[in-house]
Amino acid sequence: MMKRFFVLLWTVLVVSVSASSSAQGRDLPDFTDLVEKQGAAVVNISTTQVVKAGRANAQNPFDEDDPMFEFFRRFGMPRGGQGMPESPREFENKGLGSGFIISADGYILTNTHVVADADEVVVKLTDKREFKAKVLGADRRTDVALIKIDAGGLPVAKLGDPSKLKVGEWVVAIGSPFGLDNTVTAGIVSAKGRSLPQENYVPFIQTDAAVNPGNSGGPLFNMRGEVVGINSQIYSRSGGYMGLSFAIPIDIAMEVKAQLQASGKVSRGRIGVVIQEVTKELAESFGIGKPQGALVAKVEKGGPADKAGVEEGDIILKFDGKVVAQSSDLPRIVAMTRPGSKSVLQVWRKGAAKELTVTVAEMPDDDKASRGGKRPAKKAEPAVNRLGLMLSDPSAEQKKQLGISNGVLVDDVRNSRADLRPGDVILALIDKGVQTEIKAVDQFNGLLAKLDKTASITLLVRRGDNQTFVTIKGLADKQGNAAGDK
Repeated sequence: MMKRFFVLLWTVLVVSVSASSSAQGRDLPDFTDLVEKQGAAVVNISTTQVVKAGRANAQNPFDEDDPMFEFFRRFGMPRGGQGMPESPREFENKGLGSGFIISADGYILTNTHVVADADEVVVKLTDKREFKAKVLGADRRTDVALIKIDAGGLPVAKLGDPSKLKVGEWVVAIGSPFGLDNTVTAGIVSAKGRSLPQENYVPFIQTDAAVNPGNSGGPLFNMRGEVVGINSQIYSRSGGYMGLSFAIPIDIAMEVKAQLQASGKVSRGRIGVVIQEVTKELAESFGIGKPQGALVAKVEKGGPADKAGVEEGDIILKFDGKVVAQSSDLPRIVAMTRPGSKSVLQVWRKGAAKELTVTVAEMPDDDKASRGGKRPAKKAEPAVNRLGLMLSDPSAEQKKQLGISNGVLVDDVRNSRADLRPGDVILALIDKGVQTEIKAVDQFNGLLAKLDKTASITLLVRRGDNQTFVTIKGLADKQGNAAGDK
């Protein structure tokens, strides 16, 4: 009887464990169907670039830019290198990447950095066929390129809507890391709308799907088998995958593709403003309630925003009805606006929202290099003011040199909490949302004297060719000593 009881108990346990394992298995994602249906639309891209060598020869076969060039210039080749034929004056630089087919007649999307400056681009399909590709256009600002092969009846990737992606959702990357064709990796959406340094026009999708060199240009799929992004970058200290991968949303890529296909280049809008993020302290200074929008630090004289009536200190909240939640949103929205079109700006000015109409201009092909500002010569040493600053009134020549009509110069910074430097120009003071233009040192110090020592103020500051807003929390209770300092 007891034996039968234990046999029955063991059977129940085995069945329970099996059922539990089966249930857990059903909860895990299955990517096999996705890969079978969409994998054929992913291609391997190999490039060749002919590079002219430097002064390479039999005695020193290394290019002069190679670190080994200097070594062999000094010490010469080993004996085994004697009698070597003269090295060629040119060599081939090979590159690898990925892409995916977006039309049956051979249009393919990839990254600009995959095909940039290539003399030959070869596309290999999953059925092992190879085609030479023509680069129809490449946009460096978004890192999107359109290439074409002479073929028909090709498998086409299905495109999705990245706006419907949710953080935590499973995604799949397919590409050719290190040249390993059609490698499949999976992960989740780690974040959306990521801004990266020097990347103002792409709200990246961040994932933890393994992406390595060679994956660039390949598709990122959602679980419905739809392309939601183009794998473009990784964050790495080693050169390999470290858990942070970034993809260009496919809707951004397709907008770029349409222009590349039509004209071979991308036209972007601009309105001529320099902006900065609205911090909690700046939001309090401008009386806006919460950090939002893009704070206008400088308006280009004679530019579209200037003609529309935009002023320094305005906070742009909406552009053509699109909410500007943070400053990085504005360049993307404006850039994708057709040059010549009229757009409505909603700005926050002096405690109230206001609407302005701006005619969008076209962004030049290349960014103009900013000119370095000259630091004005110092005058006789002035007194230290309440902020711990030594200020002076600029001369007419200095104003002309700096391109300003008003403001005071920061000659020195003494025991100050203000994030200012010698050579800065203070143009305006904002207190409780009211902006006052600064015309003289005495005027500025007089305004400071009237403020309570616990007051927080914001200064509009010119630094070189740039302008920025600087917030100071707590003034000094006496010259040079910040409130609360001992």
